[in-house]
Amino acid sequence: MPYVTFNGLKYHYLANMPESPGQAVVFIHGSGGSCQHWHHQVAALGRDFLTLAVDLPGHGLSGGKPCDTIEDYREFVYSFAERVLGIPFFLAGHSMGGAVTLDFALSDPDMLAGLILIGTGSRLRVLPSILESFREGNVPENFTSFLYRQDTPEAVLKAAGEDMGKTGSAVFYSDLTACDRFDVSKRLGEIELPAIVITGEKDLMTPVKYGQYLGDHLNNAVFEVVEDSGHMTMLERPAAVNSLINDFMVKNKK
Repeated sequence: MPYVTFNGLKYHYLANMPESPGQAVVFIHGSGGSCQHWHHQVAALGRDFLTLAVDLPGHGLSGGKPCDTIEDYREFVYSFAERVLGIPFFLAGHSMGGAVTLDFALSDPDMLAGLILIGTGSRLRVLPSILESFREGNVPENFTSFLYRQDTPEAVLKAAGEDMGKTGSAVFYSDLTACDRFDVSKRLGEIELPAIVITGEKDLMTPVKYGQYLGDHLNNAVFEVVEDSGHMTMLERPAAVNSLINDFMVKNKK
């Protein structure tokens, strides 16, 4: 398992690289997640592109502590990319990771070739009751049901709930606090990079209107809805998501 060390801490990531990688993409997971949420993308897209997915600080197998601002996560991703990549890369983010991606595009656009935004928005407010529940150390009842489409098998929801239990409420509280503070809705017009916005048709966490807003207000974006998919689109419909990402990267090859 690859790690990179900086600031005295080890950070874990997944990676896949073809013999002649012409383009690179870095995947950033959402609140309480890990790089494993991108295993379908790393495996499939890694046949043609240098493909990496990183565990953010305090997540998965990475050291450090989770952050409570998107800016802090963005600074981490900058440091990670600076050490691991030497070429402009595509930055892909899901949910909170999408917020990190947008913030990165506003801060350091010259490092990027394009944006891949999945199940996210320009503003990610969190219900106070959910924040309070995590702050008190409790996982809100049926929280996983908001992450997947309504007909998701019970076994999948149970496994997701167990995974959340391993992550711990403190990590979710930090991440969701970062999301709640995030709002770049008035700055989208500053972003000139090519972007693809992907939203699950049945996403309850970041509904289709969130993605549509990004598609309408980013200067150079295409908007795609993945049918019969909830918030965890990249896990629920990996083939469809991979195809969209592949076509976008090929089209915007530099």
